[in-house]
Amino acid sequence: MPSLFSRAYFAVAACLALLLSAAGPAAAQGRPPLVLAAASLQESLNKAADAWAAKGHARPVLSFAASSALARQIVNGAPADLFISADEEWMDYVAQAPGHAGGWIKPGSRVNLLTNRLALIAPAASPVRLNIAPGFALAAALGPNGRLATGQVGAVPVGKYAKEALSNLKVWPAVEGRIAGADSVRSALALVARGEAPLGIVYATDAMVEPKVRIVGLFPARYHTPIVYPLATIATSTNPDAEGFRRFLLGGEARAIFVAYGFGAK
Repeated sequence: MPSLFSRAYFAVAACLALLLSAAGPAAAQGRPPLVLAAASLQESLNKAADAWAAKGHARPVLSFAASSALARQIVNGAPADLFISADEEWMDYVAQAPGHAGGWIKPGSRVNLLTNRLALIAPAASPVRLNIAPGFALAAALGPNGRLATGQVGAVPVGKYAKEALSNLKVWPAVEGRIAGADSVRSALALVARGEAPLGIVYATDAMVEPKVRIVGLFPARYHTPIVYPLATIATSTNPDAEGFRRFLLGGEARAIFVAYGFGAK
């Protein structure tokens, strides 16, 4: 049976193939920029795309998934123009992957766009209270059969951040066998929102847009690698609007949108 990651990978592939076929032979010139973005950016990036379109530009096509799935699509030739990852490692993977002369990222286009916080969440009606500190009673709070929802810890950025934080807090051994590893941060969020997991680890911005969950606590930043969202132009892009939208995302209007959704702006 295919894993959650492989299902997400092929779903993204099918979506991108559809977008490319719809663009026709003049793919680069006849379509809006195609932006592949981390799943946690759905609301904020859509808002930014609307603001860009309101200025008379073609609205960018946005495709959201785990950064891991998107990065693999890019190095397999997906017709992307811009990539926004939820961590630097998957952007590094794209930059260093073989298969394209000079690398997959356009020189000089990579920049750190946003920051985020890591949050422990529970269903909105849950009575759980926890103080996130070394050795905190996370396993006990899960109950006898509960699982901790987050991204797949070996691939999805939020899962990697979660494992790192829990390891540094000395609680990873107690919960390692009780992880519900989802294919993206939004899938993990949904497990908690539906009450299928008593606790989850997502980004603070995800918790802010889901009324069916509440934040139990924010992880102190010193326990994990800084959560940074790098933005870059894909080297194969020839779309004339891609650079304009990239610059817009770095400007004050877009910055205000991201901050309103809880992100930190670099």
